[in-house]
Amino acid sequence: MSLVIGLTGGIASGKSTVSNMLKEMNITVIDADVEARLAVQKGEPAYTKIINVFSHDILLPNEEIDRQKLGSIIFHDSEKRQQLNEIVHPEVRKRMKRKIEDANQNREEIVVLDIPLLFESKLTYMVDKTLLVYVDRSIQLQRLMERNNLSATEAEARVNSQMPLSEKVGLADAVINNNGSIQETKEQLHEVFNQWKINKKNR
Repeated sequence: MSLVIGLTGGIASGKSTVSNMLKEMNITVIDADVEARLAVQKGEPAYTKIINVFSHDILLPNEEIDRQKLGSIIFHDSEKRQQLNEIVHPEVRKRMKRKIEDANQNREEIVVLDIPLLFESKLTYMVDKTLLVYVDRSIQLQRLMERNNLSATEAEARVNSQMPLSEKVGLADAVINNNGSIQETKEQLHEVFNQWKINKKNR
């Protein structure tokens, strides 16, 4: 059986950086955001259910779902957001489970689930270990403003919409502090693997 690691973080915490490091080590990374996009494509079960709830008004001319339009609806309506989550989340979990099974069949030592809302969505039951990418709030805000060209107020609003990283620290099996350089982050990742007795080298 593959060891399943749940990788999580917060907006602008550097989770994607760590995810890319894992891919460079030839480790399979299953990205929840990617699976969520695939789950709502035309022809998928969730696609039909979403149209039944939100009508054909949310479709683009090519009949794909207009993610921006759908996003603007659910952003202002918690009931609609809940409905969408109840459609999409089970499909995403199914897709991820299938990929974990594939990794098991391929006898992969490790498979990583990249799940931004791992703790909030109570998905820790899907993984054996949890790994959090952490940054101080001030650095998180600064990186977010630079990356997305946001004002301080806009960045604050986005960070405040998530569970604070400081709260996630106590929930994770291991924490990578991403306040420093990429090299320091990479060294911490290898240190976590040593602690977990995982023998993975860059190839």
